[in-house]
Amino acid sequence: MTTFPTGFLWGAATAPHQVEGNNLNSDWWAREQAMPGMQPSGDANDSYHRYEEDMRLLAEAGLNTYRFGIEWARIEPVPGQISRAELAHYRRMIDTALNFGLTPVVTLHHFSSPLWFEREGGWMGERSTDRFASYVTAATSILDGVDWVCTINEPNMLAFMVRMMKLAREGLVTEWQSPTVEGAQQPQLPDPDPVAGRRLIAAHSAAREILKQRTNAAVGWTVANESLVAAPGHDAKLHAVQDARENAFLVAARGDDFIGVQSYTSQLVDGNGIVAHSPSPDNTMVGTAYRPDAIGIAIRHASAMTEGVPVLVTENGIATPDDERRVAYTTEALQHVSNAIADGIDVRGYLHWSALDNYEWGHWEPTFGLIAVDRETFERHPKPSLAWLGGVARSNSLPEMKETE
Repeated sequence: MTTFPTGFLWGAATAPHQVEGNNLNSDWWAREQAMPGMQPSGDANDSYHRYEEDMRLLAEAGLNTYRFGIEWARIEPVPGQISRAELAHYRRMIDTALNFGLTPVVTLHHFSSPLWFEREGGWMGERSTDRFASYVTAATSILDGVDWVCTINEPNMLAFMVRMMKLAREGLVTEWQSPTVEGAQQPQLPDPDPVAGRRLIAAHSAAREILKQRTNAAVGWTVANESLVAAPGHDAKLHAVQDARENAFLVAARGDDFIGVQSYTSQLVDGNGIVAHSPSPDNTMVGTAYRPDAIGIAIRHASAMTEGVPVLVTENGIATPDDERRVAYTTEALQHVSNAIADGIDVRGYLHWSALDNYEWGHWEPTFGLIAVDRETFERHPKPSLAWLGGVARSNSLPEMKETE
């Protein structure tokens, strides 16, 4: 048996826009209506109303943690107008999690922003840091009892989205490229916009100070870790690519209480840059290679770049319709997490992406969830992988992988 540290967090994650439904005041809602190639989120999983059922399923399975977000576009639908009713809604979510014995890991920004924020320049705007800081200040009023807060989810992916929208406005992109789904015409995402990246780092720093002053939560943010490795002789190119795509965001976490590590697959870097995933029947539903070892690579890189900031795996999973494959992937991924812990890296928990099959930023087809959802009736159907991960959580240990004969 592979045993994990006492107090290890075992859970699953969601993002508000992907599961709540009808996030009418957000930039993402507007984008879905206007951008060719995007499917709409619509009612999503109706988790805005059904969050109690979602949490109950996780808790009854044996998990002890739930990562979810609060939606800025709901809390501040117009500049300076804070909705007390929406703050109360998210406070009820926090209380529900606590009542089920789930540690809430609350994300304050998960890709979507108020439409008014986007229209005044979004993360490229001069007021972006102040706008975000004002929202975070309002959000702190409901965070009593929350021990973990993520300020911004995957700022490097968010900065990529900023670049994509700039290209769309210039007519250079005519069809949306999802950050989570590879496209045949664009198999590799472009680098994050550096200006947006700097503004996001400034916003995170401001939010961290507010949260440290007004709450008792551990504060960090999550980074999309691509788990890149160098082809022979190309270490210098690897470092250059990592510097452009993720290292600045990891360095910015050196003053944080934790770094959220998020990884799904791995790719080689050669002299031309990142090598695209080769077509293969083993690839996942989003076109990426089956690489459960990626999370171990990501943990080690994030720990090194942050100079030892504690790690919380805030996302890891696989898009597959085959739930046995999900269990196999997660089993091997957790073994790599355990190996990192054995090597002295401070890993505090593992949160699977995702709790539910949900809206994948322009697409409905990829299924990452531990729970299937009927999109007509919203009926939840827990998969065997949920019970399996819950069993791992209850025992705080992982059975040793059997050798294949």
